[in-house]
Amino acid sequence: MITLPLFISGAEIAFIMFILVMVFGADKIPEIARGLGKGMRTLRDASNDIKSEIQKSADKQGLNTDISKDVKNEISKVKEDIDEITGSVKRRF
Repeated sequence: MITLPLFISGAEIAFIMFILVMVFGADKIPEIARGLGKGMRTLRDASNDIKSEIQKSADKQGLNTDISKDVKNEISKVKEDIDEITGSVKRRF
């Protein structure tokens, strides 16, 4: 069964598909889907281009853009601090 983030059931998807076939006809639906796919790809490519331009600009200015690495390092430091504080006092469940 296909589930969408909007919590649409299979019966509702089938009903929507039925309405689409009735409104646009079976021969137009593939054309519409192709157009939507091309539009989504263009949007994704544009967002990737923007991200790469931002990354290039940050690299030219010498900015550190690897935030996830810094966050992981900080988390590991906090874990070590907690282990030192708790020491051998740990509960067993």
